[in-house]
Amino acid sequence: MPEVLFSHDPSRPMARQAVPGHNRFHPDVPPAATARPGQEFRIECREWTDGQIGDNDSANDVRDVDLDNSHMLSGPVRVEGAEPGDLLIVDILDLGPIPQETSGKGPVCGQGWGYSGIFAKVNGGGFLTDHYPDAYKAVWDFSGQVATSRHVPGVEYTGITHPGLMGVAPSPELLERWNRRERALIATDPERVPPLALPPLASGTLAGNAEGELLDRIGAEGARTVPPRENGGNHDIKNLTRGSRVFYPVHVPGALLSVGDLHFSQGDGEINFCGAIEMGGFIDLRVEVVKGGMETYGVHRNPVFQPGRVAPQYSEYLTFIGVSVDHRDDTNLYMDATEAYRNACLNAISYLTKWGYTGEQAYLILGTSPIEGRIGGVVDIPNACCAVYLPTEIFAEDIRPGAGGPVFKDRGQVAVTS
Repeated sequence: MPEVLFSHDPSRPMARQAVPGHNRFHPDVPPAATARPGQEFRIECREWTDGQIGDNDSANDVRDVDLDNSHMLSGPVRVEGAEPGDLLIVDILDLGPIPQETSGKGPVCGQGWGYSGIFAKVNGGGFLTDHYPDAYKAVWDFSGQVATSRHVPGVEYTGITHPGLMGVAPSPELLERWNRRERALIATDPERVPPLALPPLASGTLAGNAEGELLDRIGAEGARTVPPRENGGNHDIKNLTRGSRVFYPVHVPGALLSVGDLHFSQGDGEINFCGAIEMGGFIDLRVEVVKGGMETYGVHRNPVFQPGRVAPQYSEYLTFIGVSVDHRDDTNLYMDATEAYRNACLNAISYLTKWGYTGEQAYLILGTSPIEGRIGGVVDIPNACCAVYLPTEIFAEDIRPGAGGPVFKDRGQVAVTS
């Protein structure tokens, strides 16, 4: 096993670990460990809400989750010799859920189980939040590479485990640009629910072992880790898995690499917001440095990555199409790929309800199963066209259209709020 550079006790929240992680991106978050170029090492990760979600049949915990005190990252890891202008190469060697110490399901997320959730509109929402504004949850049990759920019967996924979030620290100048442009976006509609962006927030700030004035400054300036940005961050790309190689632009000495938000399985888009099957676990990495790589390869704004050769081996799909029309009021939007993808998802949900799945169950299936999202066309005015490829082999029944029509079954419901 590689050397463990960042460990954690699954029974303790991140702030009470021997070496705490962090939930803000800032150049002055103290390094938690140091790695050498060429070194292989392991990082242990908390589930992203820091243990706020339980293995139960109520969605009250999803409804009430404290997002100010979440997105806990392990690290940062300082890489020897990395300087601004370099490229940091990160190879994902292996990753998985927290190993089970006893038979059956463990007490913490990732130890034999994970969860997915639909967040309430007033607390983050999701891709379809105007259609599903309340909180719901499904708990998933792990058996090797396979996930099943008592809340969504009749489906079984082979997971493609991956880190939802991995990235490096921003420079002071880059951090200031993030804060300026995101505050400008918020100002265009300051009362919107959910908000248009998440500005710096002192409440709930965790910055490793930072204390006093340094902690106050990181809380006042540090970027929340929910969105992806130029440093990488919360990409939620399911194919960023074993065997993948990522090239990160380096903005500060040592790069300061952090990782977290591990997923057991997810579809393209992670459309529920908490749409993946979330878990705590471990990830094994190897790092290298390409001196001057940002200029040499023209990689300045965002990371580049090579997908690994690992993927669920599904070959049969049912594909749902969407175009850029808001069907709630029959308004045509101009070349809006987001609306087109939203409609493709809604069309898939409508189809699955004919087989007995509730809208919430179908919504969670699209968020957690390895669906493929495609942009069909963005040139034929006025309508963009997007598609959702739903693997039919994940279902216990044959859900393809046929002469017999859909077979409706009562499949219960996901966990709801009281």
